[in-house]
Amino acid sequence: MVIQITEDALKYTKELFKKMDNEVELIAFTTKNHCLLCNELIEMVTKVAELSPKVKVTQCECETDSAEAKKYGIDKHPAIVVRGKKDFNVRFFGLPGGVEYGSFIETIVDASTGEPQLQQATIEKISQISELLHIQVFVTPTCPYCPQQVRLVHKLAMTNPNITGDMVEAMEFQELAMKYDVLGVPKTVINEKLHLEGAYPEPVFVEKVLEFLENKD
Repeated sequence: MVIQITEDALKYTKELFKKMDNEVELIAFTTKNHCLLCNELIEMVTKVAELSPKVKVTQCECETDSAEAKKYGIDKHPAIVVRGKKDFNVRFFGLPGGVEYGSFIETIVDASTGEPQLQQATIEKISQISELLHIQVFVTPTCPYCPQQVRLVHKLAMTNPNITGDMVEAMEFQELAMKYDVLGVPKTVINEKLHLEGAYPEPVFVEKVLEFLENKD
């Protein structure tokens, strides 16, 4: 499959990349074994990198038990780790195509500036979290509400290093989607325990996260 980025998407990307301050590294994790859409993922990140000298691509063709994969918590392929002004815990599992392309590009810009746009109240509350949180957002390429949830989770991960934010493409990782009983998207799973369906406004989602931490025992 050849990845096509429309002219409108190219213009959108180039315009957004003008806001970049620092270089961003996209670490693309693939494997020599059977990997759905690994080639397409490499093709996509390469095309995106061609649109700005500040976007660099590193391909890691390595298995999940490799030192590099373990370093970034990569337990499935394909995957993209976004490294920018800081070493953020921001990851994309599966191809960020369809409507997720926009959230992918916006996350790159946020990683470059190190200043994701969040409400001040959110920043203050999220910055106080001292426990490790792993937040997975299951998506599909055609879900119109998924990018909003992915963007929010990635912004939270950029705000607090204790938070890891993942986009997980449900159609590519069907066994994982079945494990978490993903019947609709977006579905957000926090620390394997809290399951939330739908896209949430920023203040509401933050309160859900804080309530989970308060009542997790």
